[in-house]
Amino acid sequence: MTSDIPAPEDGQGRAAGPGGGERAGVSGEAAAGQVDATLRVVLLCVTVVLQLGLSLDPLLTEEYRSPALAAGAFAALLCVPVVCSWWVLRRRPPPPAVVTAGTVVVLGAACCATAAIDPARQFQAPDWSFGLVQWHLLLLLLDRVRTLVVVLTAHLAASVGAFLTLGDPDRFAIGAACTVAFGTASVQAAVIVISRLLRHRSREALAAAEEHDRLALRVLTARHLEQRQRTLFAGRLGATLPLLAGLADGALDPRDEDTRRRCALAATQLRRLFAENDETADPLVHELSACVDVAERRGVDVSFAVSGEPVAVPPRVRRQLTGPVAAALSAARGRARVSVLSTGEDVRIAVLTDAGTGPRPGVVTTAGGPVEVASDHYGDFLRLEVRWSG
Repeated sequence: MTSDIPAPEDGQGRAAGPGGGERAGVSGEAAAGQVDATLRVVLLCVTVVLQLGLSLDPLLTEEYRSPALAAGAFAALLCVPVVCSWWVLRRRPPPPAVVTAGTVVVLGAACCATAAIDPARQFQAPDWSFGLVQWHLLLLLLDRVRTLVVVLTAHLAASVGAFLTLGDPDRFAIGAACTVAFGTASVQAAVIVISRLLRHRSREALAAAEEHDRLALRVLTARHLEQRQRTLFAGRLGATLPLLAGLADGALDPRDEDTRRRCALAATQLRRLFAENDETADPLVHELSACVDVAERRGVDVSFAVSGEPVAVPPRVRRQLTGPVAAALSAARGRARVSVLSTGEDVRIAVLTDAGTGPRPGVVTTAGGPVEVASDHYGDFLRLEVRWSG
């Protein structure tokens, strides 16, 4: 299977996505914030509807000990969703200062609304603020669960305490009050649980999407690598076929020095190509070792030395670095020395062989930077240096 989309590569030739394969886009916290933003819009609508639709009628029809205090509490509570709507409708959380001031205003308005009614009528129709205040607190403290639970508990405890101490309720009134308090607290607890569940599910969905993207990237990378390897092998075998055909039909003499050098070069290049696909800590040294191994199998005495820390070299640059080395080793008659020096982003490969010919000097430009090739002859010895600076 092939892919028309090339996969990006890191310094080791492995595919890498944006951010090291991580999904680009919103993080888990941002996804949870989107859930809170949506819930706040819903809570804003619920709060306004409850205050204007259900709480306004008792304020206008019921009797209060202090109608002005009750009206002031109603107006103060109405200001909270109006102010918060500036951020909520823009899907942003209210600033901490607004949340703090709003919480103080809501609790103060709740105290004023409770003080404006007869203690005996608490948890009844005139006590419209008891359930309404908790929706305001949900709107303000939705993303601060611990604080929200503490404030809701404190408000419920203060309301129940005032009901039991200021009034003289009988058991029927206490039963009715417990029913109202339990029902209201259950609704608020359900909203909190649902919001936490939605946040958790959104994180799970985002993690699943990221994992799906990582797997898709791996599949795409595997297909790209497979296609690349097929192309490289096809190209190398295509260059080797004329040599094999010449040997098969007798056009080339295996005893000829040039023929043996060409065969050695083809074997070295194929061996290096096989090594390119291996997973190693230092791919460049691994591929050079493969070239050295082929030369040693031919009876060449090779000294191989490596110094410095491994440098991340792109695959295309590694091919340009090892190509001249493979050519020099394939031409060696009996002795060779290969030295690798890595200094930061700089890689130098020095080869000394008893070959009479070698690669021509020059500069090869690759996607990873220019590769410089320099060679000198000292009698029957060839000195070759290949250099790359990332």
